[in-house]
Amino acid sequence: MSELIKWFEKRRETRALATIQRHLALTTGIVEDLEKAISVATKNDVKEMKRCVKRVASSEREADVLRRKVMDEISKGELSPVDRADLMDLVKRVDMVADWSRESTRVLGAIPMEHVPNSIKNESLEMVRSVKQCAISLQKCVNKMMRKPEEALQAADAVEREEEKVDDIHEKARILLGKEDLPRAGVAVLVSQLFEAIEMIADSCEDACDQIRVIMVRK
Repeated sequence: MSELIKWFEKRRETRALATIQRHLALTTGIVEDLEKAISVATKNDVKEMKRCVKRVASSEREADVLRRKVMDEISKGELSPVDRADLMDLVKRVDMVADWSRESTRVLGAIPMEHVPNSIKNESLEMVRSVKQCAISLQKCVNKMMRKPEEALQAADAVEREEEKVDDIHEKARILLGKEDLPRAGVAVLVSQLFEAIEMIADSCEDACDQIRVIMVRK
């Protein structure tokens, strides 16, 4: 077992770990708000979509503050340089989930949904719902690492399976986008960018779990 995991076991109530938990919960909430934003956008409810986007923007800024706070607290701790770097890298990878969620809302806000076919709207909904499950699985994985490390690797595998589902949906979405006759080329470009940004959320979840694997096996 890695020295960092042993540190978790001895210091589960430290401020640094509590802040990591808050950052993780906030990140998961950001993805959930992204799902809500896309859901109402597909119904052409622009007003509610903007409210959801505003929540994502506000939460993403808060996540940045928590990330910096975690970094500061870890830097003052008693961890070895290697363990400190491993933990910081994990927090940064989790933060990318929030960053790509925010980027997704930026693209979403630029898309005139009235010009998007229902088939593509449905694919975007399916994709973001799968991404939400990926983020929820990531949260469980990090929690397992800190509280039940013997179950963390299995939890990481679950995140990877969710990420693969997102990849499959993205592939179907691109094929559909190529077949559909969208009235404006700009709309097609923006929809493609939205799919790419959503996929990057899932990729960031997988990246974070890869870092958990590194932490778990490092001697």
